[in-house]
Amino acid sequence: MCAVGCSFLLPMAKQVAIVMTEVFLRRLTPSLIPFVRRQHDFRILSIRRPIEELRSLLLELKPSALITEWLPKTTEALLEIGIPTVIADTDYRYRGATSIDVDDWEVGAQAARAFTQAGYRHFACLGNSTPYSKQRIEGFQRELGAHTSISTHQEDAFDEARYSEDFFQPQEELRLWLAALPKPVAIFAMHDPLGRYLCNACRRLNLRVPDEVAIIGANNDELVCGLSYPMLSSVSIPWNTIGETVGEAMRSLLAGEGPPSNPILIQPSGVILRHSANHLAIEDPILRSAMSYFSKRIQDPITVEILCDELRIARRSLERKFREYYQCTPWEMLCRLRINRAKQLLTGTNHSISAISELCGFNDPERLAVVFKRIEGKPPSKFRAKSGI
Repeated sequence: MCAVGCSFLLPMAKQVAIVMTEVFLRRLTPSLIPFVRRQHDFRILSIRRPIEELRSLLLELKPSALITEWLPKTTEALLEIGIPTVIADTDYRYRGATSIDVDDWEVGAQAARAFTQAGYRHFACLGNSTPYSKQRIEGFQRELGAHTSISTHQEDAFDEARYSEDFFQPQEELRLWLAALPKPVAIFAMHDPLGRYLCNACRRLNLRVPDEVAIIGANNDELVCGLSYPMLSSVSIPWNTIGETVGEAMRSLLAGEGPPSNPILIQPSGVILRHSANHLAIEDPILRSAMSYFSKRIQDPITVEILCDELRIARRSLERKFREYYQCTPWEMLCRLRINRAKQLLTGTNHSISAISELCGFNDPERLAVVFKRIEGKPPSKFRAKSGI
């Protein structure tokens, strides 16, 4: 305040409307908080409101920009208003809007890799007939190869449900499908509520999870995964990265910049293994012990020699078992597990590459870079840059 009582005027906040479900808002909020400090005033509306009511409210608010999640018919109706828009969970291209989504094909691929590394030979998918479900199943199949048969069941019990609701009884079609699958079987559920629903269905049918049916969901929603029995394994989605990307896209639109020509795809962060999926599918006790040893000590500077001493087996015998079952050596399997962990840390944290190399059992970042490029075809820095971190 100056001597004569005048005051400096703060710049007027730009109003941004957020139209989405509470679940999606909870995911993105931590990353949007910094934009509040940049004089952005957020107005929040539930996307579950009737379409005409949403249109009326937005026309009344006259926001400078709109952030919404994708919902059939609703998204198209909101875009007709003409507000600069960021759509937070679609890879559809809309004229004048920025589309941001997780790479759903890679979500399916990461679930498939987790199952194959655990030793499963029979696979299935539980979908929900949405666009992302189709893409995740395609990625799952592509990773396993066209020669691998996958049984797929589409579940429609959730059509009228909210994301976190859990009160459905397994339908007869699902019961028959589960009973007919060869055991043990690895099932990829397209999102965590479907995974939880599947766990409940298996329990009612006296199918043991994960001994007979291993389950991996997607989204890694801690509330849903933690309240499942057994606790649900899930492909982790880097919601903080998506939220930051949404915020930056909104900032660009407010600055008068045009949207990118293609959707922005964010890489998933890997599979978080919990009780619903593990290495128990491996019948050979030596291989089962070896995979358990690797998983528990992935951060330690272990070697194949140390593993052989621990298991009291000759290295040549262990390598023969790995080649017959996994088509790779024990050392190559350890490298794959470590690189999978590195990918999770690269996309899900801001840790330095040097710190990540230590957390993944490599002696130095140079060694991490060499192994990472050999397996992924690019160095860790480029992988992180592509993921949006």
